[in-house]
Amino acid sequence: MTTDAFLHHLAFCAMLAALSAVVVRSMIFLRVMDTPNARKMHQKPIPKGGGVGIVVAFLLGVLLLYQFAAFARLADPYFRGVILAASAIALVAFLDDLRDWPFFIKLAAQVAAALAAVASGLSVSVFVLPGLGPIDVGWLAGAGLTTGWILFATNAMNFIDGMDGLAGGVALVAGCFLAGIAAGAGGWFVYFASLLLVAGLAGFLPFNFPRARIFMGDVGSQFCGFVLAVLGVAAARFETLPLSFLIVPLLLHAVLFDVALTLARRALAGERITAAHRGHLYQLAQRGGLPAPAITLLYVCSAVFGGVLCLAFLAAPAAWRALIPLAALPPQLAWAWFVLARARGLGLLK
Repeated sequence: MTTDAFLHHLAFCAMLAALSAVVVRSMIFLRVMDTPNARKMHQKPIPKGGGVGIVVAFLLGVLLLYQFAAFARLADPYFRGVILAASAIALVAFLDDLRDWPFFIKLAAQVAAALAAVASGLSVSVFVLPGLGPIDVGWLAGAGLTTGWILFATNAMNFIDGMDGLAGGVALVAGCFLAGIAAGAGGWFVYFASLLLVAGLAGFLPFNFPRARIFMGDVGSQFCGFVLAVLGVAAARFETLPLSFLIVPLLLHAVLFDVALTLARRALAGERITAAHRGHLYQLAQRGGLPAPAITLLYVCSAVFGGVLCLAFLAAPAAWRALIPLAALPPQLAWAWFVLARARGLGLLK
């Protein structure tokens, strides 16, 4: 890709970011309000649904990409599966922002969207592990693992969207790194789709950080999680990158770790894991007195660290590659120990 072509792509994304900002500003004017309650961190009603700007910018960009950039298109069945599923996720999530549906309705919509993407042929059954080579788990197990991954990543981004700029900032960094890695591997659909997601987020984030004038809402957080999860599946098909199926999990490792640990803690404590709560690490950290902007920046820096690990993996000798993804774990364990110890000391946990 030439420098001139890249600058044209950036100019196109800047226009989409401006469109996203206009839509987000319109959602502030419409005032679909998020009312405070015992499980939320904000103290006064704030508009939600800012993720509509992200969705509009992304889908318009993808439609133009499909029409005019044939070299960056997926095969038609994959493309239709991804776009229709992403659109369905966004629509159901937006209706949930308006009506606050029960969790099982949202989960049913997510399952249907994930199955639609997998049924289109976008799944992974062969995993290339450092030192072990390719492992073929079969199409049925691969479809199940792919569906599980999409559901977990979609909900992880949804659960983490409880603090100004956190979900959007992490998704923005993840999209930037994924675009760069995909361009290097010649994965042009993943490259362009990542840039389009970044464009939508760039238009939204000035309204959400450091002090939120509007929240992303489920329409934004679920959509970002779903798109990143599906792009992670597409990235796993990069034949030139031995790391491919770990790219997005590494970029989102702080979010995935927070959500997985919280679900495990609540399950072991006998709590209903689908019930609303304020027990995520980032929430406990804020309730324990840490400034919200600092917590957001910590998670964003973790996404940057994940991106650096991806780049280090690609550049490392084969003998070292198996160890590099493990470097993401010690900082997360240290963060969990600090937050949980502080929360217990302040009586925030039993």
